[in-house]
Formats: sequence, C-alpha cells, structure tokens
Amino acid sequence: MSFALRNSLRTAVRAAPRRARGLATESPALQAYQAEEKALTHHAAETTELWRKISYYACLPGIAVCVAWVYNAEVAHAEHIEHIKHENGGELPETPAYDYLNRRGKPFPWGNNSLFFNPHANKDMEA
Repeated sequence: MSFALRNSLRTAVRAAPRRARGLATESPALQAYQAEEKALTHHAAETTELWRKISYYACLPGIAVCVAWVYNAEVAHAEHIEHIKHENGGELPETPAYDYLNRRGKPFPWGNNSLFFNPHANKDMEA
C-alpha cells in the first residue's frame, strides 16, 4: 500500500463518527452495586453518630463517676495514713521484716530496691 493511500484511509477512519461506548449505566448489576454502596455509606454515618452519642452521654459521665469514686477512696486512705502517723508520734510504724517479703534470688543491677521504688509508699530495702 502506498503511503498516501494508507494516510487517507487512516484519516477516513478517524473522521468517521464513532459509536458511543456503552457504559454499563443501565446495567442492573451496576445499579444494585450503587444502591448497596449508598446504603453502606448511610449505615456508616448512622453508626458513627450512634457511637458519638454513646461516647458523650454514657462514657464521659461514667469516667466522671469513676474519678469521683477513686478521689474519695484516696482521700479516705490518706486520712487513715495520717491517723496512723498521729497515733505513732508522727511516723509510720516499722513494717515487719517477714522472710517471705522482698526475696531476691540475685540483686537487681540498680540496687536492692525495685525499679519503681517510691520512698513515700515503699519500704527502703537499702537501709
């Protein structure tokens, strides 16, 4: 085929009106999928709103009640400790040195006290 004939054939084919590509917009399967997707999105929005309400109206008041309860328990505990100190001349009584308390198979690398030692709450094992 000659070059001119081939180019003219290409031009004629390109210039011919094309058929509209049939996208599957009318397909029942596509419509079912789109409806399912829309229902899923709607359900997700409703569920999100439900859990937001549960968080605000159930969880936050529950947390506030727990905080108040723990605060009251700790205040009572501190009062009890102060009462024991008052009975013993301002000092806590010495903790009994039972053999089964603070057993160490080998010493800790940081000393005899635990890693989370608090001198206000734990017995000092170094002393």
